[in-house]
Amino acid sequence: MDFNKLVARAKAILLMPKTEWPAIADEPATVADLYKNYIILLAAIPAIFAFLKMSLIGMSIPFAGTIRIGISAGLTQMVLSYALSLAMVFVMALIVDALAPSFGGQKNQVQALKVVTYAYTASWVAGVAQVVPILGTLILIAGGIYSIYLLYLGLPHTMKCPPDKAGGYTAVVIIIAIVLNVAIWTVAGAVAGVGSLMSGGSSFSVSDNDVTFDKDSSLGKLEQWSKSVEQAGKQMEAAEKSGDQQAQADAMKALMGAALGGGQVEALAPDRLKAFLPESLAGLSRGDLSSERNGAMGMQISEARASYADDSGRTLQLDITDTGSAKGLLGLASWAGVEGEKQTSSGYEKTYRTDGRLVHEEWRGSDGEYAVVLGERFTVKVSGQAASIDELKSAIAEVDLGGLEALSNEGVKTH
Repeated sequence: MDFNKLVARAKAILLMPKTEWPAIADEPATVADLYKNYIILLAAIPAIFAFLKMSLIGMSIPFAGTIRIGISAGLTQMVLSYALSLAMVFVMALIVDALAPSFGGQKNQVQALKVVTYAYTASWVAGVAQVVPILGTLILIAGGIYSIYLLYLGLPHTMKCPPDKAGGYTAVVIIIAIVLNVAIWTVAGAVAGVGSLMSGGSSFSVSDNDVTFDKDSSLGKLEQWSKSVEQAGKQMEAAEKSGDQQAQADAMKALMGAALGGGQVEALAPDRLKAFLPESLAGLSRGDLSSERNGAMGMQISEARASYADDSGRTLQLDITDTGSAKGLLGLASWAGVEGEKQTSSGYEKTYRTDGRLVHEEWRGSDGEYAVVLGERFTVKVSGQAASIDELKSAIAEVDLGGLEALSNEGVKTH
């Protein structure tokens, strides 16, 4: 990695984007080159400075003083956010490439990765400002807005779209990016509070033509994931060339499944999931219940929930989710040991593994939640009022966890 070249490129794209984009579009590059010479370093900036802010410097809260997240939890969150950032760059490049013909552009996966990579520069560099009180938030927002502007300027040069269509192209890409970010962080957050990708001795080696990671390390898993996404992207391109709409629909499902790490998975039907909601829970009678299955862009997620109450007004809620194709995100936490704990003024949050399952518990003095991940696909969570976290643990044990976990491979399509 040539650091002088990296700094020069970052400075040029930020200060002289109109003259830098033509140069970027014309220079030869590969996916591996872009990652090892630019993305791997710059994408780490927001994650590192977020850790410094959250765990070392702390956040100043009015009337509460300075609050810090524990070092272990902070490191866990840092590695998770970094890994997801590396993944999101590649996913967004696939989306930019797929949308190119719709806006009069030319499909080219490397050029798509270029425009996403260098447009992200402003946001990545602005990540340094997280340690700056008050003003830091404004700088982060400005960085995000400038990244959108950079994308708008870069699309005509890299993807060869007409300049008058660059605005619409940019808008669609940003909307999809927002939706994907919300979906990914919602799933990751639901799993383990902060999630984890902590690895025991992850390392990687760089050659002139490729990036090779230790097979069993966190980044090794990420490399395998990227190859599956790349293969799915080729399948999508072949389907588009064939003109077969059904093949294109199937390829889109494969692409989204690969991007989310779970492959193609048909989530359980609502009635199947609803069957795991017991008629009573911790001595409380079941009241309202609902179940549904939603799908978009080849992804499916099923949810079932029920509320439980007694005459004294005590309530609990049970939520069961089948993440379907997004189950690969739950696997992120299994790439390494998960250990994280955060103390609050009224209780605590803790993430750990027990009996091979990922568990997240949170206690707030008189209520809390207890969640468990089954088969790296299903999440089961009990939340509400209780005398202690042990009552919530006992309540979740009344659910047929083993029966649900046994269905973890149902609906998974193999090729």
